[in-house]
Amino acid sequence: MRAVALLLLMLFTAMADPKLLTWPDLTGRPRPVPDATISYGGSPEQKVDLWLPNAPGRHRTVLMVHGGCWQTEIADRSLMNWIADDLRGRGYAVWNIDYRGVDRAGGGYPGTFADAGAATDALRGVAARYQLDLNRVVAVGHSAGGHLALWLAGRASLPQASVLRTAHPLPIAHVISLGGLPDLEATAASPDNGCGTDVIARLTGAAYPDHADVFADTSVPRLLPLGVAQDLVNGEDDRIIPMRLGTGYAAKARASGDRVTLHRIPATGHVELIAPESAAWARAVQLIDAAFVQ
Repeated sequence: MRAVALLLLMLFTAMADPKLLTWPDLTGRPRPVPDATISYGGSPEQKVDLWLPNAPGRHRTVLMVHGGCWQTEIADRSLMNWIADDLRGRGYAVWNIDYRGVDRAGGGYPGTFADAGAATDALRGVAARYQLDLNRVVAVGHSAGGHLALWLAGRASLPQASVLRTAHPLPIAHVISLGGLPDLEATAASPDNGCGTDVIARLTGAAYPDHADVFADTSVPRLLPLGVAQDLVNGEDDRIIPMRLGTGYAAKARASGDRVTLHRIPATGHVELIAPESAAWARAVQLIDAAFVQ
């Protein structure tokens, strides 16, 4: 599987415009470290990194979800360390979750989704200890993590019969998706997306009598309206996530009554979305700041 991940990394790098950042441009930097790592399960991937600002009082809290085509071999939570560190320096606490990808035992359906939900809800158990303010949690997700961040915001709308439904999911007040893939049906029909189409079947699992419609509780458009504001930040030159996956989802979400804004950032690929010096991340920070004062 490591060879597959390296092949995908080489492909994504080869596809990139030479003026744009590549993955080694980001991952070759010194990697900041979190303040604490907390387990919410027994698997190696069932962990969360907590980033805490050096300031007193209750901390505004950002829930962060990494991408990597829902595959642990491609990426884990450490890919978000640079922007998590940037937010820590701006006075935010960051709850950077991990989860079992479709390439790990127990991942796929329902495990990947259940992990994301359990990692999010684990915030309640540590909030008092770390002075985390959960009155208004803002979720930020990149790529496949954009899908999961939006899905987490929509958990209250999961079908009653879904095995993923929980009684009291942690409320998400606002979602910022960075080059996300929220519409799994559209992604499965888009062979030009950088994750491919086969991974969607691995994520949703095969249909069976009690789960005949595999998108009903996994694809975000099926959960609309989410009832929370959503900002989509997409790069005009993103070769991994076609722009139509952003515009298409935004149209569906607006039609449902949700407040959705698509921010198209020029001269921006997929890596820039999580590079702290980029115009895309500067826009994301503006949106995070604004989300906490609404």
